[in-house]
Amino acid sequence: MPIDWDKLRVFHAVAEAGSFTHAGETLNLSQSAVSRQIQALEEALTVPLFHRHARGLILTEQGEALNRTVREVFAKLAMTEALLTESRERPAGRLKVTTTTGFGSAWLAPRLNKLLAQHPEISITLLLDDADLDLAMREADVAIRMHPPRQPDLIQRHIATFGWKVCGSAAYLKTMGIPQRVEDLDAHRLIIYGDYRPPIDNINWLAEAGRRPGTPRRTAIEINSLPGILAAVRSGLGIAAMPDYIGDQLDDLVQILPEVKAPRFEAFFVYPEEMRHSKRVSVFRDFLVAELVNATG
Repeated sequence: MPIDWDKLRVFHAVAEAGSFTHAGETLNLSQSAVSRQIQALEEALTVPLFHRHARGLILTEQGEALNRTVREVFAKLAMTEALLTESRERPAGRLKVTTTTGFGSAWLAPRLNKLLAQHPEISITLLLDDADLDLAMREADVAIRMHPPRQPDLIQRHIATFGWKVCGSAAYLKTMGIPQRVEDLDAHRLIIYGDYRPPIDNINWLAEAGRRPGTPRRTAIEINSLPGILAAVRSGLGIAAMPDYIGDQLDDLVQILPEVKAPRFEAFFVYPEEMRHSKRVSVFRDFLVAELVNATG
């Protein structure tokens, strides 16, 4: 017998939520109604889909297999629905954009007002995450990534090349002195990214600048987000290398060691093949490119 779509929708909600209660809240159904739907689906398939225990629900092996397929089907349906309902005359509807916390909060968010003023029928969901969300599974519609895309089935466009600026607060440098050579950083408090850092090559290059390979200098503190690092530098905690896309947000800090050779990193605009003809995507892409050209001169 064919599987009921309503039961699959309930199953997917339970699998994602991990409990009948939370799935019921999402679906606006009672816990007992959700439980009955899952029981009926298990009976129809003649396999258990969940292990039930006191702390919640865990998918069985069969449940994992079914949820992978169901998640992909619903993601494709959502993408198709968005494309079908998009106006042929003008861009409209919601666009889910993901990028790193640093670029999203420091560069992109302050500029979205200009985009929405030009295209008031578009709405933006901005998902800031230093891990790559899965565009194929519709976790987001488009991405701005600070590395070449690793998935071969995504359309990509190189949109910018960024560098770094080494900065400290005036108060910190007055107390600790201004480094004249990169080797002088050995006597300073360095702030770098922690383990959960954005996927940018050589992001903690300052800890190794002027040192023998494999012998990084000791750092004072690790922080896993650019806004946190910027706040720490402003507070006088120490010195950090920050991406130059921050622009005038660094104006209250003192740039040091401007001659130091810093690595560069590339930014890419990425989206699935299915979104190729979306007007929302093309409008957002053109907006990004124009703003980056203006920002980099």
